[in-house]
Amino acid sequence: MRGNMTQGGGAMNQNGQNISVRRTRRPKGSNRAEYREIIFEQKEAIAVLTLNRPDIRNVFTHQEMIDEIVDVCQRVQDAESVSVLLVTGAGSSFSAGGNVKDMYKKEGMFSGDPDDVRQNYRKGIQRVTLAFQRLDVPTIAAVNGPAMGAGCDLTCMCDIRIASEKAKFGETFVSVGLVPGDGGAFLLPRVVGFSKALELAFTCRVIDAAEALRIGLVSEVTPPERLLQRAMDVAAEISQHPPRILRLAKRLFYLSQGRSLEETLELSCSFQALCHHSQEHMAALEAFFARHRDSRGVGG
Repeated sequence: MRGNMTQGGGAMNQNGQNISVRRTRRPKGSNRAEYREIIFEQKEAIAVLTLNRPDIRNVFTHQEMIDEIVDVCQRVQDAESVSVLLVTGAGSSFSAGGNVKDMYKKEGMFSGDPDDVRQNYRKGIQRVTLAFQRLDVPTIAAVNGPAMGAGCDLTCMCDIRIASEKAKFGETFVSVGLVPGDGGAFLLPRVVGFSKALELAFTCRVIDAAEALRIGLVSEVTPPERLLQRAMDVAAEISQHPPRILRLAKRLFYLSQGRSLEETLELSCSFQALCHHSQEHMAALEAFFARHRDSRGVGG
């Protein structure tokens, strides 16, 4: 079923433009906010975004879901209490990507002439790609079922992918006469390598979780009933570390992509200088020496 109807709530994107996100006010003491198209929850330092349109296999090319995903990414980025964002899908699918019925009818983001469609992509699904790319919080995709087209690319927007044995992946754009309009040509090669990404894109082959693990598209595969718990376990393992340092570490890795060694070293020493003067670093050192004293039976 779709999420509950929600009260109006204005939001603005990073360009200062109004977007039509609607969500309920959070009850006092609750860690869950209601949206129409997604479910957003926070469990201690772990935020969970669930695509909540199982009736249409969690496609996310309609503006309402796009706006809500982008809104959640911004909320997570702004929330110092969040260390990890977990992304999954409701029902049997992770995401079927684009709505082929809308494509056929030339509705929604697929409406208008070629220039209109180009702008629709920029104002629509590409905002999701950019929102994840700008997110400093580590992200995990818990892939519960088929992830096709833009759904496959959504998993690649996340830093870590953990798959159910029922998951399937397909970079299937060419099979419906399209190319990846959401940034898949940038994302997929960075996960599986250039040649393998071309093979998947040209053949439109749908691969199972075991093959995804073999080629490095996912880091592990679990039984379906264990997927969310395993993803939460990995998220908890990550979230035990200082949130600000996690964000710096992620940003360093992403900024280093495509840069020379000299540029990466310069970024590294700049970021490291900040870390050496952080409270988190001193607290970690104090805890290290305390453990060392305890293990040797030496009083402080």
